[in-house]
Amino acid sequence: MAKTKVKPSADVLGGSVTHLLHRALQLALDYHSEAAGTSAVTQRQFTVLAAAAANDGLTQNDLVRATGIDRSTLADLVARMLVKGLLVRERSATDGRANSVRLSLAGRAALAAGAEPASAADGRLLAVLSPKKRDGFMKTLSAIAMAADEPAPRKEKAHGKSGKAKPAKAPKAKASKIKGDGVVKAGKKQKKAKKAKAALGV
Repeated sequence: MAKTKVKPSADVLGGSVTHLLHRALQLALDYHSEAAGTSAVTQRQFTVLAAAAANDGLTQNDLVRATGIDRSTLADLVARMLVKGLLVRERSATDGRANSVRLSLAGRAALAAGAEPASAADGRLLAVLSPKKRDGFMKTLSAIAMAADEPAPRKEKAHGKSGKAKPAKAPKAKASKIKGDGVVKAGKKQKKAKKAKAALGV
């Protein structure tokens, strides 16, 4: 029996949120690159500079959270920006095991120069939408970005906090009360049964 080939639907990518966001990001990066030219900082470098300027003395972990850039890419960016003299590295005041970064004078100048291309790229991207849709679009993007800052939901363990199954409790047996002479004291039901038998002469 011949196997039938399943053709992928043309709407698979068109209905993919991840794919559409990726395409939108690529367009935004292209717009920024065109506006900035070859001499200015890249969009990601501008993002790092803006994050570092907003809160002086951020560690690399702080920058990862603030920018959304993955750890390995950010480490490479920071290393190159240190070589260019845009950032200055120093020991963190809050964490002795980590280094923090701050803007150098050259970094502040690059941030100021990069503000106009970044704004132009944003304006060009928003121009794709009608004016009525822009506010809603920004709110939607903000909501998605805020979701990235929320801690991941903790997985509930099947057997309580420790993850270990609690042993099943054995059913409690009714304890018999034993008098000192060794005769078992019957329960109330047994007493009633004996009384009923006595009354019937059984």
